Amino acid sequence: MTTETSKDILQKFIFDNAAVRGELVEISNAWREIQSRHAYPKAVRALLGEMVAAAALLSANLKFNGSIVMQIHGDGLVKLLVVECDANLRMRATAKLRDGADVPDDATATQLLNQHGRGRFVITLDPLDKVPGQQPYQGVVPLIGDDIATVIENYMLRSEQMDTKLWLAADEHVARGLLLQKLPRNSAIEGQVKQASEEEDLETWNRAVMLGQTLKQSELLSTDVETLLRRLFWEETIRVFDPLYPQFHCTCSREKVANMLRTLGQTEVEAALHDLGELGVNCDFCGKHYGFDAVDCAQLFASDTTADAVAPASGVKH
Repeated sequence: MTTETSKDILQKFIFDNAAVRGELVEISNAWREIQSRHAYPKAVRALLGEMVAAAALLSANLKFNGSIVMQIHGDGLVKLLVVECDANLRMRATAKLRDGADVPDDATATQLLNQHGRGRFVITLDPLDKVPGQQPYQGVVPLIGDDIATVIENYMLRSEQMDTKLWLAADEHVARGLLLQKLPRNSAIEGQVKQASEEEDLETWNRAVMLGQTLKQSELLSTDVETLLRRLFWEETIRVFDPLYPQFHCTCSREKVANMLRTLGQTEVEAALHDLGELGVNCDFCGKHYGFDAVDCAQLFASDTTADAVAPASGVKH
């Protein structure tokens, strides 16, 4: 439940009569929830927190009922960073390190994710209400940039043809971010009555970016959204909208785990049961445990429907 004292807030704003919009986000409670089951090294925590802030900023503009999934497949000490956020700003995130990885506190994003130049950045837009045969949209690009913000900026320009600037920061307490976007000409922006000229749009955009560039990472980490908005753009005519409230939410379920086991096939599942006695799956995002014993697994392949198979046969397993 969100209260007025919540530290999880996203504030949208627009520059009056110009095709330029912005957002500021602060994620504290949800960010601590994401970290609560993992002891991430400092440098990895900072990268994941920046992705959490970025995902919220991008998800706030989703025009469909669904989720955005951001992934970085790294070729360094970090194998994978994943953040999922839906249109209601319900989010979850996780990171996977390579076995035996010893991550220095001062490790750079390049060292962690793109050491050999083979890192990849993936954004998936996954509508909840798909029409038959519809596949999620997925964009895959090389990791171009020395930090998370630059990687996403380059993706937005390359794949979405949209000028985007991001400022991101995260520590163990909070993840914050600022997004500015220059929208295409004649874009309809909520709350605007008229549109500026192309020259005025460009002037507003350049001025907004210049103001954003005055923002230091230490200031971003230590200053709340309301103060940042006032401090950065006090001379600008901007219009703010009702705030939105990010929150932690994991979509894992016993049914999804059952479907995953089914895709492995009966032969492989029975072989694993022979070796282990029981198949246990822990959610990477929330840590919840799902156990399937021999009877449970037999039901997976004997039942006509997943619903018949997912109920534990020998006592409740969480």
